[in-house]
Amino acid sequence: MPEEGTRLRRAITPRLLLLFIVGDILGGGIYALVGKVGAETGGAIWSAFALALVMAAFTAGSYAELVSKYPRAGGAAMYVHRAYGRPFFAFIVAFAVAASGITSASALSRAFGGDYFAEFVDLGTIPVALALLALIAFVNFRGISTSVKLNAGFTLVEVGGLLLIILIAVVAIGQGDAEVGRAFEWKEGTSVFAATLAGATLAFYALIGFEDSVNVAEETRSPTRVYPKVLFAGLFITGAIYVLVAIGASAVVPTGDLAASSGPLLEVVRQGPLGVPEKLFSAIGLLALSNGALINMIMASRLLYGMADDGVLPRPFAEVHARRRTPVVAILFTTAIAAVLVVTTDLSKLADTTVALLVVVFAIVNVTVLVLRRDRVEHEHFRVPSIVPVIGVGVSIALLTQIEAEVYARAALLVALGGVLWAVNVWLVRREAAKAR
Repeated sequence: MPEEGTRLRRAITPRLLLLFIVGDILGGGIYALVGKVGAETGGAIWSAFALALVMAAFTAGSYAELVSKYPRAGGAAMYVHRAYGRPFFAFIVAFAVAASGITSASALSRAFGGDYFAEFVDLGTIPVALALLALIAFVNFRGISTSVKLNAGFTLVEVGGLLLIILIAVVAIGQGDAEVGRAFEWKEGTSVFAATLAGATLAFYALIGFEDSVNVAEETRSPTRVYPKVLFAGLFITGAIYVLVAIGASAVVPTGDLAASSGPLLEVVRQGPLGVPEKLFSAIGLLALSNGALINMIMASRLLYGMADDGVLPRPFAEVHARRRTPVVAILFTTAIAAVLVVTTDLSKLADTTVALLVVVFAIVNVTVLVLRRDRVEHEHFRVPSIVPVIGVGVSIALLTQIEAEVYARAALLVALGGVLWAVNVWLVRREAAKAR
């Protein structure tokens, strides 16, 4: 078991790793997108989340093999670089992951500014979303210790909120106040498969996050043995919660009401039988959404910082505040991009852009796991059947067929921005080399 050869402390136990994975996946997406998924599927919202869970499991299998084979920090970009030896290709993969964090945070910020916040005061979606991004930037700037403490607390709150939704549905069904049959009605005018696949594209957004855990492999105890089973356990737990929440929401609230709301789970509280104060649940929803946005902005800013520190992005992105020791330029840059996206793009398209960026990365990872089969390592590691990554590629292609051209254009612009920054950095490095001669 490869425990040596790391400068990082292996302090993450299996239990802590499971909490990390569950907390990362259980972001605010479920709080924002249940209704949007219902608009695609009809009342059978759970079917989209179940299909998205199955789809995610194939790529999770590829990540499990790669992490147990190479238990190092670095994620998809490190695997791609090892497989193909193309620094620019690895950079684009890393930048796509960073861009997905920015688009995800933008989507969650817009959801934050919707019905959940309007329960207290209606200031408009965009102004509130921008204010949240500014607050997140401040927390991010203050330091990782503050961010991690907030994340831990918020994760417990958002899990409690989802369990409350399940409880409301159970009581409503028990009292005969719910229509369980509605959860098994698909959208009229389309086939069950087409409706479920269309919904799964959005539902997939709520399941992403498992891939972030690869970055803590180097700090996990016995990662070769522990990581695969903990990853699948975390994915199953979150998927099961999502399916139960989706069934409960459909049973309690008409699909049209869910689809029309930017705070769909708040509708479950309003129409449910427990009399839970709406402001209390709105506060839970706001914490969940802000937590997801915070996690994504931390990830994006640290990725840009890391790439600059490795010399593949312009040096200013690696600048660290003298007192706070946080990457201030990277934080400001990612916040600015997120603000532009909030102003110019709606919630569903931001979620789709996140999915588009990550699913392309997932397709590459699934191919990469097969390419790296030729690379032998000395220790035993988890290995998925070869059909798993092949199906993972097929799943990625299926998801990508559901995404509109406008979404691809937005994703391409973000990746192109990374290419421009790469080119600027190459020019600056060559100019400095010329001056030194």
